[in-house]
Formats: sequence, structure tokens, C-alpha cells
Amino acid sequence: MHTEVEMNSRPVSPADVVRRHTEEIVRATQGPAPHAPGLVGVGTAVPPDSYTQRELLDTFGITDPRIRSVFLGGAIERRNLTLPPPGPDGAPATETQGELLRKHTGTGLRMGQEAIERCLEDTGATLADIRYLCCVTSTGFLAPGFSALLIKELGIERFCQRLDVVGMGCNAGLNALNAVSAWAAGHPGELALMVCVEACSAAYVFDGTMRSAVVNSLFGDGAAAVAVRTPKPGSEPDGAGRAAPALLRFASHLIPEAVGAMRYDWDDAHGKFSFYLDPEIPYVIGAHAETAVSRLLADAGVRAADITHWALHSGGKKVIDAVRVNLGLSRHDVRHTTGVLRDHGNLSSGSFLFSYERLRDERAARPGDLGVLMTMGPGSTIETALVGW
Repeated sequence: MHTEVEMNSRPVSPADVVRRHTEEIVRATQGPAPHAPGLVGVGTAVPPDSYTQRELLDTFGITDPRIRSVFLGGAIERRNLTLPPPGPDGAPATETQGELLRKHTGTGLRMGQEAIERCLEDTGATLADIRYLCCVTSTGFLAPGFSALLIKELGIERFCQRLDVVGMGCNAGLNALNAVSAWAAGHPGELALMVCVEACSAAYVFDGTMRSAVVNSLFGDGAAAVAVRTPKPGSEPDGAGRAAPALLRFASHLIPEAVGAMRYDWDDAHGKFSFYLDPEIPYVIGAHAETAVSRLLADAGVRAADITHWALHSGGKKVIDAVRVNLGLSRHDVRHTTGVLRDHGNLSSGSFLFSYERLRDERAARPGDLGVLMTMGPGSTIETALVGW
């Protein structure tokens, strides 16, 4: 029999970390079940029309070699976008702010509905099972928001609790997932859904400037939904027969000196909202990535060497490279992140869930494995979460 001293001197395994933090979550929420909130299903959706970067350049008649270089040098092959019909010159017509907002609503509802339906199918649940719906978006403003519209459109029970997270940008998926996880921890057995709805083509400005070109070369339309549930006392954890990670801990890292480096604000010259991305943002994010992740892991008593899986925001080639180098990750570690960027571009708040879906479908995670979810966005902010299988 091991003595207490001998037991305490043994190295802590990732499986021990998962078990310990699950118990901490249970104690914090005063729940009797020995389980933490888990990611029990995921679903994604994009518009039907997909374009290569070269097709977009030709469609908009862009001949400036500097702008063409930006489009063709960003490691993006295709993006799903909702383009306006052609104008008299054959190029897509210029859209007013009102038309862009209607696109945000219509495209967003279609994508959000499809993502939710796929997520429920993946979870083995129905619309009647949803008790909490959190909707995330930064590509337009609506009141009532997507949560109320989707509840009406899908026929979700009208007593469903809801939350809209609007305008936080690309990092918002993890901000919202933190709130969803807390709700699920306090309501064992009940199903919570988060859906990120980003119709990025509803936020484009075409003016021939390099500022707009960088944004227009990067973002795509997409929605991603994830289901979160804490098992009831005495029940088996969700995900029997496949790995379903538990949400163990969240951490934020704000960079106040870069508060204006990523913005979505009003452009008087065009009479619309427009994105701005500072050219230095990849290096700012990269320089703070290690600090952000170290805080998450230190609070959990975990070493970087214990992390097996990574699902990062597909912020752009330079951002991914800067984060990868500063965290000492291999190209294999970020394969799903770069794959999503290649196939869809930057999908804003839902990007990390597209990466997580690919990781989940790969079935590489094993019981006891640890993973990190990571997003970056305006603030400037790096959001992180520790998950355990």
C-alpha cells in the first residue's frame, strides 16, 4: 500500500488534472455530480457559394498588384461568401448599410439554423431539448437579436433562456462559451447551445485602399454551434463511445495598449461600418500568446508539455504563425486551424469551433488528454480555455 507521502511525490498526470478540475467545478457549483460541463455536440454551416481568391479578384475587377498579392499570399484557397448581384458593369453592386444589415439578418438566420440543426443531430438531441441559447455575432446589430429570431424561426420552446453577445469580435466565442458553461454547470442534465453567426460579407467595404483590401481578403461567412451539458447526478457522462471533452477552466488576457488595433466602427466617407486591422496585430498577439496560455495552465497546475490538442482561431496566416512560434507549437499542432483558414478564411467568432469539429472528427483524442481552445480579437484580447477528455 502506498503511503500518503509516496502518493504525493508521484508526478501528476493529465488524467489527474482532468479529474481534479472536474471536482473543483462541482464543488464551486455545489453540484453533487462528479462531472464538469462537456462539449457534447458540434455543427457548422456556410453559405452555398464558394469562391477562390483569384475568382474574387476577377469578379471585382481588382488589378492592383499590391492588392492581388494580399489576396493570393494569405494561405487562403477558398471562402464562402454571400455576394450582391452584379451591377451594370458586371461587378457586384455596391450595397448600402441597410442592404448589408438585411444580408446579415437573412444569411445569419439561414446559417445559424443549419448549424443548430447539425449540432442537435450530432448531439442526439431535438429542438425541444434546448433550455439555453446563446448567440454570438459581430457582423451586424439587431434588436431583437438572433436568439429571439432563431427561437421563433425554429420553433424552440418559448421558455428557453437566452443571451446575445454582440460586437466582441473574433474572440467572442470563448467569452460566450464561458457563460454557457457556467449556466450548464448550474443546470445539470439540461442542454445549452451556443451558436456563432458571422456573415462577414455583410461588413465589407470596397474602396480600393489597402486597409479595406486586407479585411476583404481574409474573412468568410460561417456559423458554428456547440452543445454543452453537465450530466445529472448518478448518470453516465455524455459522449459514450466517443471523446467528449469537459470544459475545465477559462482565462482572459487583455492588451489595453492595443485597444484600437482591431476595430469595427463607422466610416463617414462610406456611410457604413467597416473593419480595421492594424498591420502590427499578428506580432502583438504573438508576443502575448505565451503569457496568456501560461496563465491558463499555471492556474490549472498544468505544464505546456501536457497539452496534446490545440484548436485555435483562424485569424490569418501571420497571426497563426506568430502564435505557433511563440508557443513552440508544430505545424501539426495547428493543422486544423490552418485547414479552416485554407478552406474558409477567417470566420470570426466561430473559427475555433470549425477547428474543434475537425479535431473531434479526427478521433485522435484519448481519455486523459488535455487541450487548449484559443481565440483572439478586439480589445485586444486573447481568450483561452482548458479542456480535458
